[in-house]
Amino acid sequence: MRSSRPGRLIALAIGVLTCGAIFAAAAAGSAPSHAVRSLHGRFVLQGTKPSWTVGAPQRAAVAPTKQVEAKVWLAPRHEARLTALAHRVSNPAGSQYRHFLTRAQYDARFAPTARQVSAVRRWLTHAGLRIVASGPDGHYLAVSGPAAAINVAFGTKLGTYAVKGKRVQAPTRDLSIPRSVAGRVLAVTGLSKLGHMVKPEDLGAPDAYVNGTPCSSYYGQFNASDQPKFHGKTLPYAPCGYVPSQLRGTYGEDGSTSDLGKGATVAITDAFDASVLEQDANTYSQRHGDKKFAPHQFQDRSFPEGASSDPDPIDSCGGNGWYGEQTLDIEAAHGMAPAANVLYYGAASCYDDDLLASLSKVVHDNDASIVTNSWGDPTFIVDPTIGCNPCSTIDADLVNAYESVFKQGAVQGIGFYFSSGDDGDEYDAYGYAHPDYPTGDPWVTSVGGTSLAVDRHDRRDFETGWGTSSWGKSGNSWVQQVPFLYGSGGGYSQVFAEPWYQRGVVRHDPTGGRAVPDISTVGDPTTGMLVGETQSFSLPSRYGPAGVHYGEYRIGGTSLSSPLMAGLQAVTEGRSRIGFANPLIYSLFGRGVYYDVTPQGDLGNIRVNLNNSQNTDDGVTYSLRTFDQDSSLTTGRGWDDVTGVGAPTSRYIDAAGGHNGHGR
Repeated sequence: MRSSRPGRLIALAIGVLTCGAIFAAAAAGSAPSHAVRSLHGRFVLQGTKPSWTVGAPQRAAVAPTKQVEAKVWLAPRHEARLTALAHRVSNPAGSQYRHFLTRAQYDARFAPTARQVSAVRRWLTHAGLRIVASGPDGHYLAVSGPAAAINVAFGTKLGTYAVKGKRVQAPTRDLSIPRSVAGRVLAVTGLSKLGHMVKPEDLGAPDAYVNGTPCSSYYGQFNASDQPKFHGKTLPYAPCGYVPSQLRGTYGEDGSTSDLGKGATVAITDAFDASVLEQDANTYSQRHGDKKFAPHQFQDRSFPEGASSDPDPIDSCGGNGWYGEQTLDIEAAHGMAPAANVLYYGAASCYDDDLLASLSKVVHDNDASIVTNSWGDPTFIVDPTIGCNPCSTIDADLVNAYESVFKQGAVQGIGFYFSSGDDGDEYDAYGYAHPDYPTGDPWVTSVGGTSLAVDRHDRRDFETGWGTSSWGKSGNSWVQQVPFLYGSGGGYSQVFAEPWYQRGVVRHDPTGGRAVPDISTVGDPTTGMLVGETQSFSLPSRYGPAGVHYGEYRIGGTSLSSPLMAGLQAVTEGRSRIGFANPLIYSLFGRGVYYDVTPQGDLGNIRVNLNNSQNTDDGVTYSLRTFDQDSSLTTGRGWDDVTGVGAPTSRYIDAAGGHNGHGR
């Protein structure tokens, strides 16, 4: 979903979008200017009344005294110049490629001035709001105050709407801002939560989980000859979960683990902050032949508790359900790049404006040049209860806020990697086929998932698309239970036009939109990675008695794919920043550096699941999980909407690392 230049938005012109078009077209190469002068001297931020409110029953006005919080995002100075520079430093064919700015240079050229920030601060405080935090580099001001003050500040009225039996807050009309700050305010986020609570793409369970056996230490070690054949063929038992040495070998990382990723820093964003992240990662590394983190190699830079705009974010966001995601991301990135530094930025909640605040902190610190993010929202939802057929969960405000961070990252040499999603084209999950956001933004690298066979020599036997149909055993045959269980996210955007870097590579595009994903690594949980985590065991298991302690399990999803790719990029990068990677990734297409992911290999694997998830006391269940059956998405020669350009190889590492970079 993208643009002739990355970041350009296109208007939707699709008859089924009964809630209306999302964004108006913007000037080429720049964020959309969606503020228009009203008759009362204020500037309306068009599209900031959520589209789903059109059909949802409005119940009442928000009580004037109710405390409400939001973030007001400030526009960078010289936006068009910032976009143009981000384009130039990311273009391998240009003379300014990888001539990145330091953060001080960015601040001097593009960050809002102290005077501009003060003007916005005065407006907000005069309206009766309290400034509770100032975002780094002038990105945002977090405000709090009674709903009456919010209404005055933004020229709206907050109402409550009935959505699936709950009351949801949202503006009843588009927000507006006074003339004195027009051009300085980029976006306002946090006034409505519907559609803005992101999910981790984590397919593991927050409670204790143990793999069933038999399972294989490498692909095909054990064939399921004691199970029914599938289409006349005996299938292998699933791997127990690959360990980092196997994945490093598959994707072409050679050399001592003490050098892999040395000089590079990977940042990870998720919601919340488990207390045992470094401890678990060290235990895992040492159990599987790698070194633990050296002193200060891992740092936790999470937001403090209470920083969220939600009064009880842990309850509403699932709390420790995010801990498995955090563990996976850290162990995958560290496993691929054992010598790289890893910084963890836990957001104060699972709402995307809090996660966006974490991203702004990453670019401000400017210590990491690779940022992996395993979360996202559907771009559209269909919900007959609120008249959505479909409705958008994003608007120009939100995209502007995200892209202000992505573009700052690009000019500083920071690349953002997002999981492409685990629900294929999203039709089964949300009623409308469309890539997710932010993975569909033209300024990020979208990482899809594959099904991977690693042989006994830690080399790729085959790699095909991740898309799973689930089958159960009935007597001496297999019966399909779920035609589409999960699979790599992808497709074509109806929000963003095709970016310049995809031209000539992406074919058969029915919409002219930005195509997702860009590149892929293993994501299928059946051929996933073994991870280790402190869990709550209610029963004895092979890892010890009941209680809270360390255990291991196989996990997947594109939440695995993204940190694996981030770690591989750290190995590729070393001491020279890659920055926004998409132009480089597509410029190398056709040069033999990618493994072309096509229909190949076995039809699937046999999995053994413990009925109580922890031991065999309650028996086991056998299931069959297929490969390469991903909703409406398909693999094929060249670029495809399941895996993008394909999977990286040692040739990619050599080719992508062969450029000199500048700046910090």
